[in-house]
Amino acid sequence: MVVIVDTISNPLRPRHPEKVNRPDSASPPKPDWIRVRAPNTRGYADTRNIVRANGLHTVCEEAGCPNIGECWDKKHATFMIMGDTCTRACAFCNVKTGMPNALDAAEPGNVAEAVAKLGLAHVVITSVDRDDLADGGAEHFAETIRAIRAACPSTTIEILTPDFLRKEGALEIVVAARPDVFNHNLETVPSRYLTVRPGARYFHSIRLLQRVKELDPTVFTKSGIMVGLGEERHEVQQVMDDLRSADVDFLTIGQYLQPTRKHHAVMRYVPPDEFSSYEKVAYTKGFLMVSASPLTRSSHHAGEDFARLKAARAATAR
Repeated sequence: MVVIVDTISNPLRPRHPEKVNRPDSASPPKPDWIRVRAPNTRGYADTRNIVRANGLHTVCEEAGCPNIGECWDKKHATFMIMGDTCTRACAFCNVKTGMPNALDAAEPGNVAEAVAKLGLAHVVITSVDRDDLADGGAEHFAETIRAIRAACPSTTIEILTPDFLRKEGALEIVVAARPDVFNHNLETVPSRYLTVRPGARYFHSIRLLQRVKELDPTVFTKSGIMVGLGEERHEVQQVMDDLRSADVDFLTIGQYLQPTRKHHAVMRYVPPDEFSSYEKVAYTKGFLMVSASPLTRSSHHAGEDFARLKAARAATAR
């Protein structure tokens, strides 16, 4: 495995220039429970064509999601706004890094058009980190939410945002646009942040999620972590407690998969029974919804999970 090279916009520019000179990190062979089928269905092709026709990016492609075949066959694409280039360089992520282009003012409308063409009842919108922007892209998120609401009034909207670190007032802009679900992933346990997510701050992310509920208690909040990065079980359980202290409703836990040998190595493939155990523990701590499995990802089965999330809240209110 080698560093992926961007052969479209600049054939000489590595996708991850900050990782070029890093030594290779070898991961153990993938176990059988990680393997997925190659995407080759008609539904997959139709979704890809709609994404291309609207000039959009998806985290499904950019992050190399293993569930892309399953999701796109059902026309469930997760749109990634504000370009395909991230201003941060997390050790786990396959999204291209560097200095992004200016925002595309037509993008919110193009996303809304694609949502309508795909007939999505529930859509997930995420983005790259845009530390170069004064508001971190908060207004662009809000514009995208408003455009979808105008084009598809019945579609529920889930957003997966950056942390808006040092972007005063940014969170308030996004929450005021009234997404149905506000997701911000912690990604890993605090002890792994320095090597896995060095540009972020764990307790800032916890506070961000807590602040969402303070601004609008009706919004569902969600967060997720990866395992297999060298964390200990008690650390995962502490993350659960920290998220519950912030009144987070929905927790996802999935297996970290190494994009290239220049990325952080997989320290361990966590077996399915451990994920089941994490799920049981998380429910005892009070989460309304928990998804924990090797192939769990933030937007995987998001529509079905949203329906169960609403039902779980309604049941607790009785």
